Amino acid sequence: MCGIVGIVSTEPVNQQIYDSLLLLQHRGQDSTGIATADGPVFHMAKARGQVREAFRTRDMRSLIGNMGLGHVRYTTKGAAEREEEAQPFYVNAPYGIILVHNGNLTNTRELSSELFSIDRRHVNSTSDTEMLLNVLATELQGQIKGLELDPDQIFQAVANVHERVEGSYAVISLIAGYGLLAFRDPFGIRPLILGKRQTEAGRDEWIVASESLVLENGDYEIVRDVEPGEAIFITLDGEMISRQCAKNPVLIPCSFEYVYLARPDSVMNGISVYESRLRMGDRLADTVATHMPLGDIDVVMPIPDSSRPSAMQVAQKLGIEYREGFYKNRYVGRTFIMPGQAERKRSVRQKLNAMGTEFRGKNILIVDDSIVRGTTSQQIVQMARDAGANKVTFASAAPPVRYPHVYGINMPSRQELIAHGRKIPEIAAELGADHMIYQEVADLQAAITEGTSIEQLDLSCFTGEYVTGTVSEEYLGWVERTQLS
Repeated sequence: MCGIVGIVSTEPVNQQIYDSLLLLQHRGQDSTGIATADGPVFHMAKARGQVREAFRTRDMRSLIGNMGLGHVRYTTKGAAEREEEAQPFYVNAPYGIILVHNGNLTNTRELSSELFSIDRRHVNSTSDTEMLLNVLATELQGQIKGLELDPDQIFQAVANVHERVEGSYAVISLIAGYGLLAFRDPFGIRPLILGKRQTEAGRDEWIVASESLVLENGDYEIVRDVEPGEAIFITLDGEMISRQCAKNPVLIPCSFEYVYLARPDSVMNGISVYESRLRMGDRLADTVATHMPLGDIDVVMPIPDSSRPSAMQVAQKLGIEYREGFYKNRYVGRTFIMPGQAERKRSVRQKLNAMGTEFRGKNILIVDDSIVRGTTSQQIVQMARDAGANKVTFASAAPPVRYPHVYGINMPSRQELIAHGRKIPEIAAELGADHMIYQEVADLQAAITEGTSIEQLDLSCFTGEYVTGTVSEEYLGWVERTQLS
């Protein structure tokens, strides 16, 4: 999971990209980068850390040009501590290409071999983004017939990328002297949204970003989602050309975007994140009512912030008082996307504080968006008990996470997942809770897709069924060994 944005404007884009990355900071906190194009010349600045601490005035002044892109990184491939792994990545041929990527490639072993032995390209990091950039550069080079580059050549290169690359990828790239290219994998697993606004002179300005809130904040009209497999090319003059580049595209977006990753004020694939979380709460309430006497619950409490809509609906539907018992320190990052288990554990107590007056002597139903490693949940249950709770029931708006997520979320090892190989009462005991209630898989899918034409979601971390059809048991074992080594 990362956040990406690209802009083609009639005025300098450095501040627009900076502001956009601030809005996408929830999608990654490890590193950030901005690149701009001033005619055929690229300018780039990237660093570890969050947006506000990464860029200085001198960086912003150097980022000149009316076209650019930006990235906030949450590490899934490569090392979080290495600044060289930060995006964007650059190659100087053909023409010069800069690229950012949200997602995760699942055939990096094969690509690494091909890039060395066939494409004769050198990759200087362990990042799959740099591999993706070099594959695109190779395919684009193979399409060029003369001095000039035309959209047909670009779209054929993207079609060839789709043939070579497996996994999830939402991509934005700059081609020096030509324009901005954006494309999405044939399953549309990771989000990418297109927006437009007009200047007073009637010129079109364009933006592509991971979430719709970026477009709305910049006063862009939301045009549509980039389709699965589709490529969009925007020229330096603001002309937008699009083409379907995949043979059998089908929209199967990641369910975890709606459970946790995206901001609630975003709309992706035509689905309001906030409204989907409300519906998760409605369905979770029915499951709670089925599995335990409601007289055993005095109050419903959310773990702020992403579980708040679901918790409100649980309380409303069950007719139980809703209370805010945990106060959140907003100056600590999202613990789930911190790079190491030890750092996640330290940050939970810094992030949350339990208010004793809301817990003392009460039977508490705590609602969280999901339970992955259980690190945060264990400490939250203990905090509730330390604050005087009589009984603690823990409810998850998502089903048990039992399988690795290989499409851009850092859940690579089954051994890390608290639900893997355990029954629900065993999970409750591990967390220290009196009762444990999970959302059903079918209910989660229905809550997200209700009122849309979307028929499938990527639910692989809940079901073990990987939508690309190329993820084998051998591959999962290799990922786990790599992660643990």
